Amino acid sequence: MSSNQIKWLFFGFSGRLSRAPYFLAGLLIAIFQAFPLYQFTLAPEESGTSQFWAIAFWAIFFLSIWSYVALGVKRLHDFGKPGMFAVLLFIPIVSILTFIALCVYPGDSGKNEYGELTNAPE
Repeated sequence: MSSNQIKWLFFGFSGRLSRAPYFLAGLLIAIFQAFPLYQFTLAPEESGTSQFWAIAFWAIFFLSIWSYVALGVKRLHDFGKPGMFAVLLFIPIVSILTFIALCVYPGDSGKNEYGELTNAPE
């Protein structure tokens, strides 16, 4: 996978994304979020190390919000739906159901208004 494809996957909003890449990319983001949080819990309180991991966690957290929205928009495009529905990923309880639905249900077969192919920019 090239660096342009990785940038598109995690930060781009155009094109369509199928179920497996959506799930795996979401899982990877969750792992990236969990690692600095885990390191923070291991660091001694009020130490420079704990401050470093706290800052790293928040930096990754804010980047991951962008990535979650980008993934959700592309997955919704695979259904032929507008990306604005990605807001559902940020409503408690509804977000879990939305994530599961986006992981389980197949998108449109063939071309739709958001592109001809899945897993590629428009």
